[in-house]
Amino acid sequence: MNESMKQAIICGETSLGIEFGSTRIKAVLIDQHSQTLASSSYDWENQLTGGYWTYDLQEVLLGMQDVYRLLRQEVEEKYGVPLQKLGAIGCSGMMQGYIALDHAGELLVPFRTWRNTTTEAAAADLTERFGFKIPQRWSIAHLYQAMLNEEAHVAQIDYITTLSGYVHWLLTGRKVLGVGDASGMFPIDPATLTYNEEMVRQFDELLTSRDCTRRLREILPQVLAAGESAGVLTEAGARLLDPSGSLEPGVRLCPPEGDAGTGMVSTNSVKPRTGNISVGTSIFAMLVLEDHLSKVYPEIDIVTTPEGSPVAMVLANNCSSDINAWVGLFREFAEAIGAEAEMNQLFGVLFNKVLEADADGGGLLSYGYYSGENITGFAQGRPLFVRSLESRFTLANFMRVHLYTAFAALRLGMDRLTKEEGVRFDRILAHGGLFKTPLVGQAMCAAALDVPVAVMPTAGEGGAWGMAVLAAYHVNREQEESLADYLAARVFKDEEGQEVQPAAEDVKGFALFLERYTAGLAIEQAAVDHLVLNRKR
Repeated sequence: MNESMKQAIICGETSLGIEFGSTRIKAVLIDQHSQTLASSSYDWENQLTGGYWTYDLQEVLLGMQDVYRLLRQEVEEKYGVPLQKLGAIGCSGMMQGYIALDHAGELLVPFRTWRNTTTEAAAADLTERFGFKIPQRWSIAHLYQAMLNEEAHVAQIDYITTLSGYVHWLLTGRKVLGVGDASGMFPIDPATLTYNEEMVRQFDELLTSRDCTRRLREILPQVLAAGESAGVLTEAGARLLDPSGSLEPGVRLCPPEGDAGTGMVSTNSVKPRTGNISVGTSIFAMLVLEDHLSKVYPEIDIVTTPEGSPVAMVLANNCSSDINAWVGLFREFAEAIGAEAEMNQLFGVLFNKVLEADADGGGLLSYGYYSGENITGFAQGRPLFVRSLESRFTLANFMRVHLYTAFAALRLGMDRLTKEEGVRFDRILAHGGLFKTPLVGQAMCAAALDVPVAVMPTAGEGGAWGMAVLAAYHVNREQEESLADYLAARVFKDEEGQEVQPAAEDVKGFALFLERYTAGLAIEQAAVDHLVLNRKR
């Protein structure tokens, strides 16, 4: 045990990051050197209820309490001291979506997550009005669609926010949001680091035309940039996070952020010409821009870094869910024959088989479309695996194709940036559970994007670690020290990451697979048309 780590815990010289991801809630505690002291996680799943993908907000609280309890337990077991003081806390969550609350703070409709593709009319109308891409996932699209649908709850709205903003409000009482997360609610003006004033005015006209008495700024969170004060942990917030009563209130909180922002931080990708990929239930690439794009692209969102710099975001709704489901099936088989089946071991074995596969995946084809896919134009999805008599149906090819398809829709969106806009980036830094197995996920990602892919040692910790770093930046930075300088000097000074170059054979193999994937979209559409979802997930 490192004595300095123990003293950091005793003195409260630590930072806690909690991230509400699509499949896990995770907590990471770091010291002043950004070294991980303890971590914990809580598994959860979204549900398709009443036509909307949602999470129960009661489970948000239960999961948060559970990860903190496990974290506190690990600290006591590992360091022999209680966890009572914290230097800073940061909350992050899945970006976008729609949490609408009334004057009493009660939820008006179930939380509508980023995964929903139910706002097509609203998103298209707002994109045309603003001359700015408004994705279906964005909070403002959900609000406007509710207005178009004449949903009764609209008249009762006092406040709308994202998941990270909701949790932050419960802990501090403050209705604020980090600029990166806010950029997934409504367009941000990089000059003012708040909502675009002209577009706010345009939306207020829509509110007036529908006899709404509230104005948009009255119901949106206040926008804060990284490093700014976002309040302190109240007594009620401390008891909510730690029902045991051990945690002392008064802890400083940094602005809550989205998973895109924490991904940029955890991969040191906040400067122009840097980029990162985050994988999970969805997959997205973030490229920090040097210049504005020449036009609006349906596949590309414009968001910001946690400091407010413009970022091109390419997001595909589906990534790892189908892979996880297949690995779960293999686990069932292993247990059925009496074999020990630990999930990390299964992932390692199955992923390493990929390296034995044909470069194109042996003619196999899959679509991991658990939900609609915006980049390829699907409002709904059906997980699908297809092969022909000529396909080489081996375990290695099966796994390679499932990794290829995890990156395929993203690649189609990235082509807009690289081929039409000429956006350049030197390499991609990747993070997320898919990259825990050394080299395999990197090699497939490098083949898919035809660019070097690096993974930092912190890749497995992901966004919760990045959120803890943002919390540490809030309390430890020097005056006027930028986030980019802080990361370079204090967090990643000696960390280069392990880089994998794209193999020429794999690049050609992925190109063949992508042709098959694009041609086979009609098969996926037929599955959507004829396989009816008749039960709740």
